[in-house]
Amino acid sequence: MAQINETEWIWREGEWIPWKDATVHLLTHSLQFGSSMFEGIRCYSTPRGPAIFRLREHLRRLYDSCRVYRMPPQHDPETLFEACRELVRRNGVQHCYLRPMVLRGYGAAGMNPIGSPVETYLVCWPWGTYLGEGALEAGVDVCVSSWQRQAPNTYPALAKAAGNYLNGQLSRLMAIEDGYADAIALSHGGLVSEGTGQNVFLVRDGALITPALDGTNLAGITRASIIALALDMGIEVRETAVPREMLYLADELFFSGTASEVTPVRSVDRIPVGEGKMGPVTRALQQRFLDIAQGRAPDTFGWLTHVD
Repeated sequence: MAQINETEWIWREGEWIPWKDATVHLLTHSLQFGSSMFEGIRCYSTPRGPAIFRLREHLRRLYDSCRVYRMPPQHDPETLFEACRELVRRNGVQHCYLRPMVLRGYGAAGMNPIGSPVETYLVCWPWGTYLGEGALEAGVDVCVSSWQRQAPNTYPALAKAAGNYLNGQLSRLMAIEDGYADAIALSHGGLVSEGTGQNVFLVRDGALITPALDGTNLAGITRASIIALALDMGIEVRETAVPREMLYLADELFFSGTASEVTPVRSVDRIPVGEGKMGPVTRALQQRFLDIAQGRAPDTFGWLTHVD
């Protein structure tokens, strides 16, 4: 189980405060109604020092999420960009996870949130492998969740809002209770959507296939990175509707996400995926992804923001 490892400093509305001082009122709007936008960003230790992976793209998505929910941050993206770099420096960490958060604070008591101020926080802490020690090599066993993803035009799947993740929590809790590491959710129409906090890729006959963005899943930044890497490596990529049974017929299957990175899936509903271990396409993509993120290969895509 992943636990938060405290660091020393948190950025709050332009000021640096000690970790334990980053508190909000019990009746802050985001606690009552889930009105909080956030990002998850990894910073990797590289030979040149810590480097944040695709920081600008993450911040753009944060501001996009805020735009959808009509809660613009009081600071521009460039301010947060530099503050994220300083956050890593100030806390003296190399390999860590960054969590920018924009939330509605204390004020409004009901569905109209305008009376609550918009507050921005930047936090980071050390974090290892999301789905358990050895998951990146050995893979994980998952199930198809009985909880479906929301239908389009119910709430915006492209906004990375805290409330969206209640669905994923239910799916993952059920999966763990049933002996799985995680779950894959279907859309309201019964097609494959995404994991509890990850996008899904499968390989069939050498082609890389991932569910299209259909209003039920998040436009993952790691997802976009994997697609770019695959195309650069000459792998055919298809973004399309994926029926559930393709999870059982895939030659390879993996999760992608900031937390999950590139995690192989070795079985779905206790049916082995391919040979029940990481396949060659997954291995090649995982290796290329981590080599770039950790500074072992040239950053030809311009994805790394070095802290120093």
